[in-house]
Amino acid sequence: MQSSDKLLVQFVVAAMAEHNILKVVLSPGSRNASFAIAFDAHPEIQTLVVHDERAAAFIALGWAQESQTPVAICCTSGSACLNYYPALAEAYYRNIPLLALTADRPAKWINQGDGQTIVQAEVFKNHAHAYLGFDEDTFEYNAQNTYQIQSFLDVLYAPWKGPIHLNVGLNEPLYGLAPIQRFKFERRNTRTQEVPLPDFSILQDQKIMVLVGQMDPNTKLQNVLAQFAAFSNVVVLVENTSNLQSELFNSCIDRSLNGFDPADSSFHPNVLISLGGAVVSKRIKAYLRQTSLAVHWRLASDFPQMNTYGTLTQCLPIDPVFFFESILNADISLQNNNFQGKWKAIDYIAKDKQALFETNPAQLYDYDVFSAIQDNIQGSCTLHLANSSVVRYAQLFDPISGVIYHSNRGTSGIDGSVSTAVGAALSAPKSAHLLICGDTSFIYDSNALWTQPFPKNLKIVIIQNHGGGIFQIIPGPATSPLRGQYFEATHQKSPGKIAEGFGFEVVYLDQKESLSKTLSAFLMNPIQQILEITTNQEQNAAVLQDFFNFVKNKK
Repeated sequence: MQSSDKLLVQFVVAAMAEHNILKVVLSPGSRNASFAIAFDAHPEIQTLVVHDERAAAFIALGWAQESQTPVAICCTSGSACLNYYPALAEAYYRNIPLLALTADRPAKWINQGDGQTIVQAEVFKNHAHAYLGFDEDTFEYNAQNTYQIQSFLDVLYAPWKGPIHLNVGLNEPLYGLAPIQRFKFERRNTRTQEVPLPDFSILQDQKIMVLVGQMDPNTKLQNVLAQFAAFSNVVVLVENTSNLQSELFNSCIDRSLNGFDPADSSFHPNVLISLGGAVVSKRIKAYLRQTSLAVHWRLASDFPQMNTYGTLTQCLPIDPVFFFESILNADISLQNNNFQGKWKAIDYIAKDKQALFETNPAQLYDYDVFSAIQDNIQGSCTLHLANSSVVRYAQLFDPISGVIYHSNRGTSGIDGSVSTAVGAALSAPKSAHLLICGDTSFIYDSNALWTQPFPKNLKIVIIQNHGGGIFQIIPGPATSPLRGQYFEATHQKSPGKIAEGFGFEVVYLDQKESLSKTLSAFLMNPIQQILEITTNQEQNAAVLQDFFNFVKNKK
């Protein structure tokens, strides 16, 4: 079988396969043509072609997120690689392993007026865990280069995962063929350093809060945390994106915080144990930054100096399951305070009141859409939440059993929500995927619809509120006279019409009385993939405030 005639290209591809990097999202171009030839010739490597490099990188991110394996992205030289940056930054802050493989001209032609050439070396250095550059003019297949690329690719499997960048300078011609070469790579054992457990006697008789940010589903952790949460001194706060579900947890943090006076010290923890990635709730961040803590342990292998709440005592790169099992086996008293009961009582009151909350029956609001989604999702699925107002509304409702929640909360940008969902759905074609997306986010990432084949197992609900709805519900821009023009960027465009241009059948809805019926039918229809729901732009924020006032625990 024939592959690229470039020894360097075959060497890189062989090393990738050796490290189980078998999924590659390619964007068309000339300088990376040799890689396209080599990937296509490799019997184990799966390729997907995506024209827009920004969409391609987010699709790869979704693919890696879902498959739990590293995914590569490969592009031509010049400005093409710069379009990878948003997704690589997201992967960096979410610990998702991506290999950015950027084709380049040889070093001698950089900054020499040659076409489609920029300085690509270490262009992602602030948001990549490792960089390696090879140049065809100087490359030799030897022990040193073999060791270099193996050490480089090993980074994808380190405890602190994330993106890495490989830049390869290639000469023309780029389309030649040659027999496949064989390369020898040595297997190496990596040792993990054991981290001693802290002194658990510090927890004796303390009020303990466990705060869990974004993470993938983890049944073992869910079970051991539920055992820990059974102690009366312990409250466990999670979000939908934590993917941990138990009646013992407080799942809607803002709903809970809304129910008591933040100055009430009886709700204040003495000890904070935090784990997982980003936390959506701005309220809990503000609350904990104003709370005096005796101890804050962060369980993480990434960002050891991250001090989100200004109270970090120690970052512990310890497996959370082992950590909490060790606490459960420790001889300490955690049953002398009704700390958990106070937090759960607030949660139950708010939950009961939420069931009675009603909006104006003549108008359709953002809140209504999420309430209807809560009632109409049947069975297991992966629910992708776009950023800004969408992910915040979702946190007002208890997690749905059987649903996995994902959102790009690493950088919290709107630029790749559709593409990430597309990549995840392509990675798991036998499971159902649903994306809830704002109109601005959808329009911004509409090139994801160009993907072929587009996953049939992905449905998209677009909330059309004519602009950035988030700016109506956060302090500052909500009262600014410039909100509509500059911050919200109000528009009258229909995202659904863009989707129609890509050949999709779009369902449109703007009447509350048909919301539940239309949504249910849409979710059950195997053909329809996109539903656009128009809500009342001017009153959405007021309705959200009405909700918080209604569920508030008024004594």
